[in-house]
Amino acid sequence: MGSLIIVVAFACSVLGITGLKIDREYERAVIFRLGRFIGIRGPGVYVVFPFVEERAKVDIRTKTVDIAPQEAVTADGVTIKVNTVLYYRVIDGGKAINRVENYQSAVYQAAMTTLRNVVGQSYLDDILKNRDKVNQTVQNIVDEITEPWGIEIERVEMKDVEIPTSMQRAMALEAEAAREKTARIIRASAEQEASIKLAEASAKIMENPIALELRRLQMLTEIGATNNTTTVVMLPSDLVTLAKNWAEPNKKE
Repeated sequence: MGSLIIVVAFACSVLGITGLKIDREYERAVIFRLGRFIGIRGPGVYVVFPFVEERAKVDIRTKTVDIAPQEAVTADGVTIKVNTVLYYRVIDGGKAINRVENYQSAVYQAAMTTLRNVVGQSYLDDILKNRDKVNQTVQNIVDEITEPWGIEIERVEMKDVEIPTSMQRAMALEAEAAREKTARIIRASAEQEASIKLAEASAKIMENPIALELRRLQMLTEIGATNNTTTVVMLPSDLVTLAKNWAEPNKKE
C-alpha cells in the first residue's frame, strides 16, 4: 500500500512538473480543457494539466503591418499607388484565437481592402492634403471590423503616395500658375497703393510749392550717393510755372 502511494505521488509530481509553464510579461496563454475554452492564464508561472488541458500562446505587444503598395483609382479618376503601415495589438486573446482562424492575416486583408475603398472614395487633392483624415477613416473602419476579434487598431499611417508622371507635371504647372497669379495680384495691389500715395503727395505739393523744391534737392542727394557721371540741369520751379502759363494762351490761339 505504501509503495502504491509513493508511485502515485511520484507520478503526480512528474505530471505537475511537466505541466508547469512560464510566460513572459507580454505573453498570454489561452487555455482549453477537453477542447473547451476556459480562460486565459499568465504572465508568470502557471500549470497546464497534461492530457486534459492545452494552451495557445498570444503575444499582446503592438504589431506593425507594412501593407504592400496598393494600386487604386481615386474618385476623380487618377490611378495612384499607396503605401501604408498599420499598428495593432491583441486585447482579448480568447476572441483572437476562437473567432478567427488567423487573426494576423485577417487584419492584413481587412486593412488592404479598406484602404482601397477609402482611396476610391476620395479625391486626389484630399489624399495629398488631408492624409491624417484618410488615415483616421481607414483606422476607424478597420477597428470596427477587428473589434469582434479582440483586436484594437492603434494607428494607420500613409507613408507614400505614388502619382503618375504625367499627373506630376500637370500639378507642377498648376502650382506654378497659382504662384504667378498670386505674384501679379500682389504687384497690382502694390501699384494701386503706390498710386494713391503719389496722388496724396502731389496734392500736398500743390498746396505748398516749396515742398517740390525740397523733393528736388533730395533727388540730387540720391543721385550723388553713387559714383556716376550723370549731369543734371536744375531749372527753378517758378520758371517752369511761367513757361506753362505763357504756353496755355498761345495754345488757345
